[in-house]
Amino acid sequence: MARQPRFVLAGQPQHVIQRGNNRDIIFVADEDYRLYLETLTEVCERFDCDVHAYVLMTNHVHLLMTPNRDDGISKVMQSLGRKYVQYFNYRYRRSGTLWEGRYKSTLLDSESYLLACYRYIELNPVRACMVEHPSQYPWSSYGANARGDENELVVPHEIYMRLGTTNTERQRAYRQLFKSHIDEAMLQEIREATNKAWVLGNDCFKQQVEAMMIRQVSPKSRGGDRKSDEFRHGKQINRV
Repeated sequence: MARQPRFVLAGQPQHVIQRGNNRDIIFVADEDYRLYLETLTEVCERFDCDVHAYVLMTNHVHLLMTPNRDDGISKVMQSLGRKYVQYFNYRYRRSGTLWEGRYKSTLLDSESYLLACYRYIELNPVRACMVEHPSQYPWSSYGANARGDENELVVPHEIYMRLGTTNTERQRAYRQLFKSHIDEAMLQEIREATNKAWVLGNDCFKQQVEAMMIRQVSPKSRGGDRKSDEFRHGKQINRV
């Protein structure tokens, strides 16, 4: 069966995940993380994509990106993946694929989910019990977004910019977001939408995307509409 094309809208952010094959490690030494970030910066500039948040874990990466052209993310991930695999295989004297199939991604509603996705990404090392606070993990965008650390890769999203009128205000407001946990239901929603390539957003956003793409953008609710006459009638028949 042919794979459905991903949901892509130029100017609309996406949460992207790429994992190592069989969940194997993809970063061994500090040089590996640095090379990946340098390459990501280079290809994002080439293919006109903005990265707002990221985290590089030992066996996978999370990226929050906005493509400014329809094929931006696919071109970035293809070029980045190819160059990094060549580097990694040469450095560690291995061969073959490094990645677990295609990268996973979800188109997301920036108004409702963007800042939650920022936090979801940068809190990954905390959830993995690698550090107690995201500020302690060196391979994420937290330092740039929360402290203003110099980082040529990170481009603030418009909604991040609304957190304050100055950089200091925005960084302070951003740090405040991390003083509360992400709701478990929100965590699950982000995971499921990304892993299954559904659109992540409220009903209005999903309807708009569905109308533009002429495709189903989220799983159908199980069991039908419980308020509809048709559903109630079918339920009565099934009871007989």
